[in-house]
This record gives sequence, structure tokens and C-alpha cells, in this order.
Amino acid sequence: MRHVGIDYFENSRRATYIQQQYAIHNPKAFKGYGQFIWGLTASDGHGPAIAEIEGRSRQFYDYINRGIPNGPDDGTLAPWAVIASLPFAPEIVLPSIRYFDETFPEMTSKYGFKCSFNPTFSAASTKGWISKGYYGLDQGPIVLMIENYRSEFVWRLMRNCPYIVTGLRRAGFSSGWLRSYAPLDSSEVVKSEKLQLS
Repeated sequence: MRHVGIDYFENSRRATYIQQQYAIHNPKAFKGYGQFIWGLTASDGHGPAIAEIEGRSRQFYDYINRGIPNGPDDGTLAPWAVIASLPFAPEIVLPSIRYFDETFPEMTSKYGFKCSFNPTFSAASTKGWISKGYYGLDQGPIVLMIENYRSEFVWRLMRNCPYIVTGLRRAGFSSGWLRSYAPLDSSEVVKSEKLQLS
């Protein structure tokens, strides 16, 4: 990031916007993609399968690292990837979460959003394929990033861990919050934890 003059936070913010813009432009003409429906990442999928959909042969994958701009992209989207971007671009993530929740109620239960869905693969229903799974690997980032959006609590704890600070510095990181790093004393950390839990 140093070479392009931005930090990882700004890189993540830009990546969030690029994901949304990719879905809006929808170069592969998948169903459902748009301003509020986006989120490509490693996730479960309906495949492996090849299906003829609206006169076009489409290849679908199972678990694979989906991405943009060069793919693979088979129309499978992961709501958790959107929610995990919350601290970086809440102005586009919050409306997307609301839209997911209102438009795809079958995507949610008491455990939150299912891991992925594919509106293009419509053999099973008019709304397309929906994963049956809830995975801790997906739900973990949701919980952490919601809290970082609310209070930056997880980030603050990380910034106060001397082992993480030492590791980052040894890996060559030196700017951003590391530049002004001053460890909290243990009473401040305990006080901060109590405030967050109340």
C-alpha cells in the first residue's frame, strides 16, 4: 500500500466500492446483481455443474475463491462478505444489508445470513440456489466487523497487543496507527472491556 500512497483501511474501502460497482455493471449478466446485491469471495456454491440458463451455458462451482474482475464468477454471492465490509463503507453496506434482509427472507434465520446464494441458478426455485449452511468461518467476520463498526473495540484490543505490534513492525509495517502507538496500561484495557460489555 505504501507504493500507491494509501493504507490497508483505504484499500479495503476501495475494494468494497469496486465490488458494488462490478455488480452494478454486471459484465457477465448474472441475475440479481446490482446496487444492493453484491459480495464475491471464497464461498460455498451449487456446483460443480453446467446448466443451460436462458439459452446460455453456465458453469457453476462448489467451494471456490470467487473474485473480481477476472473471476471466477459464477453468479454466487456471499452476504457475509458485504457485512464484513461494514466498517469500511457503511454508506453502501447498510442499505445492502437491509435489502438482503427484505428481499431474501429465506436467507436468514436465528443464526443470521446463510453463507451464499446464486440468483442465476434457478433450477430449485424462482429466487435461485441458496446454501443450506451457516459456517463459523463466515459468521466470525460478521460479528467482529459489526463491533468494529460500532466501537472499533476489536481493533483497539489488537492495537494494544504488544505481540501483534512487534510482529507488524518486524514485517515492515510502520505507518498508520503504528506510528503513534502507545500501549494502554492494563487498567485501561479492563475498563474498556467492561464498558463494551455493559
